[in-house]
Amino acid sequence: MKTRVNPVFGLVFSLIAIHSCSGFYLPGLAPVSFCEEDKSTDDCQTTIQLFVNRLDSVESVLPYEYDVFDFCQDVKEQRPSENLGQVLFGERIETSPYKFSFNKDKACVMVCTKKYAVSNNEDKKKLEFLKTGMQLNYQHHWIVDNMPVTWCYDVEDNQKYCNPGFPIGCLVTPDGRVKDACVINAEFNKKNTYYLFNHVDITITYHSGENEGWTGARLVEATLEPKSYKHEDENKLSCDGSPMEIPGEFTSDLKLTYSYSIKFVKNNDIKWASRWDYILVSMPHTNIQWFSIMNSLVIVLFLSGMVAMIMLRTLHKDIARYNQVDQEDAQEESGWKQVHGDVFRPPRKGMLLSVFLGQGAQIFIMTFITLFLACLGFLSPANRGALMTCAVVLWVLLGTPAGYVSARFYKTFGGEKWKTNVLLTALLCPGIVFADFFLMNLILWVEGSSAAVPFGTLVAILALWFGISVPLTFVGAYFGFKKPVMEQPVRTNQIPRQIPEQSFFTKPVPGIIMGGILPFGCIFIQLFFILNSIWSHQMYYMFGFLFLVFIILLITCSEATILLCYFHLCAEDYHWWWRSFLTSGFTAAYLFVYAVHYFFSKLQIVGAASTILYFGYTMIMVLIFFLFTGTIGFFACFWFVNKIYSVVKVD
Repeated sequence: MKTRVNPVFGLVFSLIAIHSCSGFYLPGLAPVSFCEEDKSTDDCQTTIQLFVNRLDSVESVLPYEYDVFDFCQDVKEQRPSENLGQVLFGERIETSPYKFSFNKDKACVMVCTKKYAVSNNEDKKKLEFLKTGMQLNYQHHWIVDNMPVTWCYDVEDNQKYCNPGFPIGCLVTPDGRVKDACVINAEFNKKNTYYLFNHVDITITYHSGENEGWTGARLVEATLEPKSYKHEDENKLSCDGSPMEIPGEFTSDLKLTYSYSIKFVKNNDIKWASRWDYILVSMPHTNIQWFSIMNSLVIVLFLSGMVAMIMLRTLHKDIARYNQVDQEDAQEESGWKQVHGDVFRPPRKGMLLSVFLGQGAQIFIMTFITLFLACLGFLSPANRGALMTCAVVLWVLLGTPAGYVSARFYKTFGGEKWKTNVLLTALLCPGIVFADFFLMNLILWVEGSSAAVPFGTLVAILALWFGISVPLTFVGAYFGFKKPVMEQPVRTNQIPRQIPEQSFFTKPVPGIIMGGILPFGCIFIQLFFILNSIWSHQMYYMFGFLFLVFIILLITCSEATILLCYFHLCAEDYHWWWRSFLTSGFTAAYLFVYAVHYFFSKLQIVGAASTILYFGYTMIMVLIFFLFTGTIGFFACFWFVNKIYSVVKVD
């Protein structure tokens, strides 16, 4: 019988966990001690339970629960409580029939036998689904003591790679092409045949606890090697011989027997606190990360040099010239001072801009706090779903700054429809994201994927949005509207000044397109690893690098926008409000182009549903990134314009 804990309780638990953290690992991730059966105590467990998670594939965006594939199931199946992040990411952890006694080696133990009859349509469907899983290279994800059971194998340059998943099986195509994991065994060579990995050799490494001051042993590593054996007699298993073949054409009854062998190894050199290191170290790319950082820093130094030159030389000369005694000569000059009477003229569509700024401020603060906590280790891969849970909870609680920023700017723009402003701030962008997410969820639900968020969780998300986030937005807007209008350093003329003919590069569109190039150049390498972790199911743990890139992105967006803003003002074009937002916000357009390139060049995704899901979720990322980068550019430009016009004398 299955028991499942409501995700709402998981969310409450996550909130408590986030607020009560004390050290690198959060509560719930404390060490568990294991003892042999004759030495059992209350603090020391004797049975090791293997948990199974949902299966996923690099060729499909649709993950599926373990039970869907008709593997061996636990008699009393239980599910640990899942937090909101795990539910949203489609993780479905449950107990399995694989249970081991600590430090008791076993060889070729039968788990169960599954029989498929040609005459039974239900059996045909189950077997067909299993074969589809092998064809699309779906991967198991097993967990022991909250640690992934990894499949470690050698790759090029004698490097060892530890994959936190292993395939169901593999396929040799009708034309004899060996696909995916079939390359590991020369016996996998029969055309139009599937080879099922129905046996696993598991090795569990433990620290015995000698001279450490704790009772029992602690598990520090869990690895396996998938094998394929055709068990002729289920009463007398033999883990050698020919592989388990499943013909492409289902013409005769079939019997699949699943088995395992387990071996325990003592290793006191590996500490419990560093037991994830062997997985993370095996993942390459650290050198590429440093290259990425250096590349980004060069861009930042270049931009900083340009901005410093403008600030210290050009602006200094301009201000000195504009403030000279002979004002008549100065009036004949052209430049940014000439538009002082129009530079703070409220923009068109001020309502929409203020709403975007409010949402962008909310996303910026959420991202900063989430990455900062991740850097401290509170959101490590060991704490499943914590990153997503933290981000969602922070977004909900940060409705107040969104309402405040939006109301403050809307009032400054001279807007009077304050109710519309507050409602749009609370509902517009989150509504677009939720509508997109809901449509993607419908597709997942139709496809029967485990990533389909349950109806109860959707209701919980709506309750968080309307019950907490929206009221907090109203509170922020109340204080924003109570504040006086932001004081501008210069007065605005009643009659708008005519803008002179602009050169190609100072026209709005070329400037906006150019503005996003440099910020994107800072992040595109890091973006590759983030997309890999999402779509290729690789573990992402380099939050230190990510936080550094986040800071570099802030600086680059700010400096690129300030530079272009200065050039436009010098060309006597005073429409800078929207332009400053769109200049850095256009980085999101490059993000989308890169996501399209990544889809066609790096992924092997097949099927219309997976393609729609990929681009549907990508659009959510692009919208969030657009608001985030646009807000950074706007505030940098807003500060710059206020600064330069506050130091010139105006009649």
